[in-house]
Amino acid sequence: MIPPIARRFVAGETAPEALEHARACNENGIAVILNLLGEHYDDPADVRADVDAYLALLDDITDSGLDACLSVKPSQLGLDVSAELFETHYREIVSHADDVGAFVWCDMEDSDTTDATLDAFASIAADHPWRVGQCVQSNLRRTREDLERLVDVPGAVRLVKGAYDEPESIAYTDKAAVNEAYREDLRYLFEQRDRGVAVGSHDPEMIALADRLAREFGTDYEVQMLMGVREDAQRDLAVQGVDVAQYAPYGDAWFSYFIRRVRERRENLTFAVRAVLGR
Repeated sequence: MIPPIARRFVAGETAPEALEHARACNENGIAVILNLLGEHYDDPADVRADVDAYLALLDDITDSGLDACLSVKPSQLGLDVSAELFETHYREIVSHADDVGAFVWCDMEDSDTTDATLDAFASIAADHPWRVGQCVQSNLRRTREDLERLVDVPGAVRLVKGAYDEPESIAYTDKAAVNEAYREDLRYLFEQRDRGVAVGSHDPEMIALADRLAREFGTDYEVQMLMGVREDAQRDLAVQGVDVAQYAPYGDAWFSYFIRRVRERRENLTFAVRAVLGR
């Protein structure tokens, strides 16, 4: 059982629990991106088990009529085994999503996975237009070139600042530099695209910038935030008419995810404690 202090960040251990969480979010006008926790598999049997779980989840989402989709991780789909295995499973999931009218996001992991992830995304999006979206990290120095490559790909792009600890030779490590790169990348996406832009940020400054850019360029976009982080802001944005999606993980591998959230931002632990105490 997930303890209350971690339950703030995790939508349960099972798919039914996650779907019930999605239903509650939908009642507040917030869409949900469901992610089955799991990553860095080196056993194809573990990969296959999660692929099958995602296929079933797509059916559950469709049958439930919920405003929800899913997000997968490359190493969860077999990238640590081979790029070919990863793309095969990624394609299988997106193909099924296309069949049932659903949508699939793919997270971005550390920089060693970037090329294989973007190659698969571009190929799969060409075969299943606008049924798939890809996360891209602004802290990497290569990201502007990646966005230029992806700008005409018929799939959505989620722009995040990036949470992986990468060497300075390939990534911006100063917070101000990351923020500036994010601003520039966000402007590029809004200027070049009329749809399929996701602002993956809890930063009020970046969310306000997205609003201004949308007004300037007429680009459709959505704001994506994590479950358990600034949920009051998520609800407020939804009330204001902004499309908001909450990234909600679930599954029995919840402990490592919870610890990561706390390490990334110490305030998360404070938020969780206050929620448990009802303050």
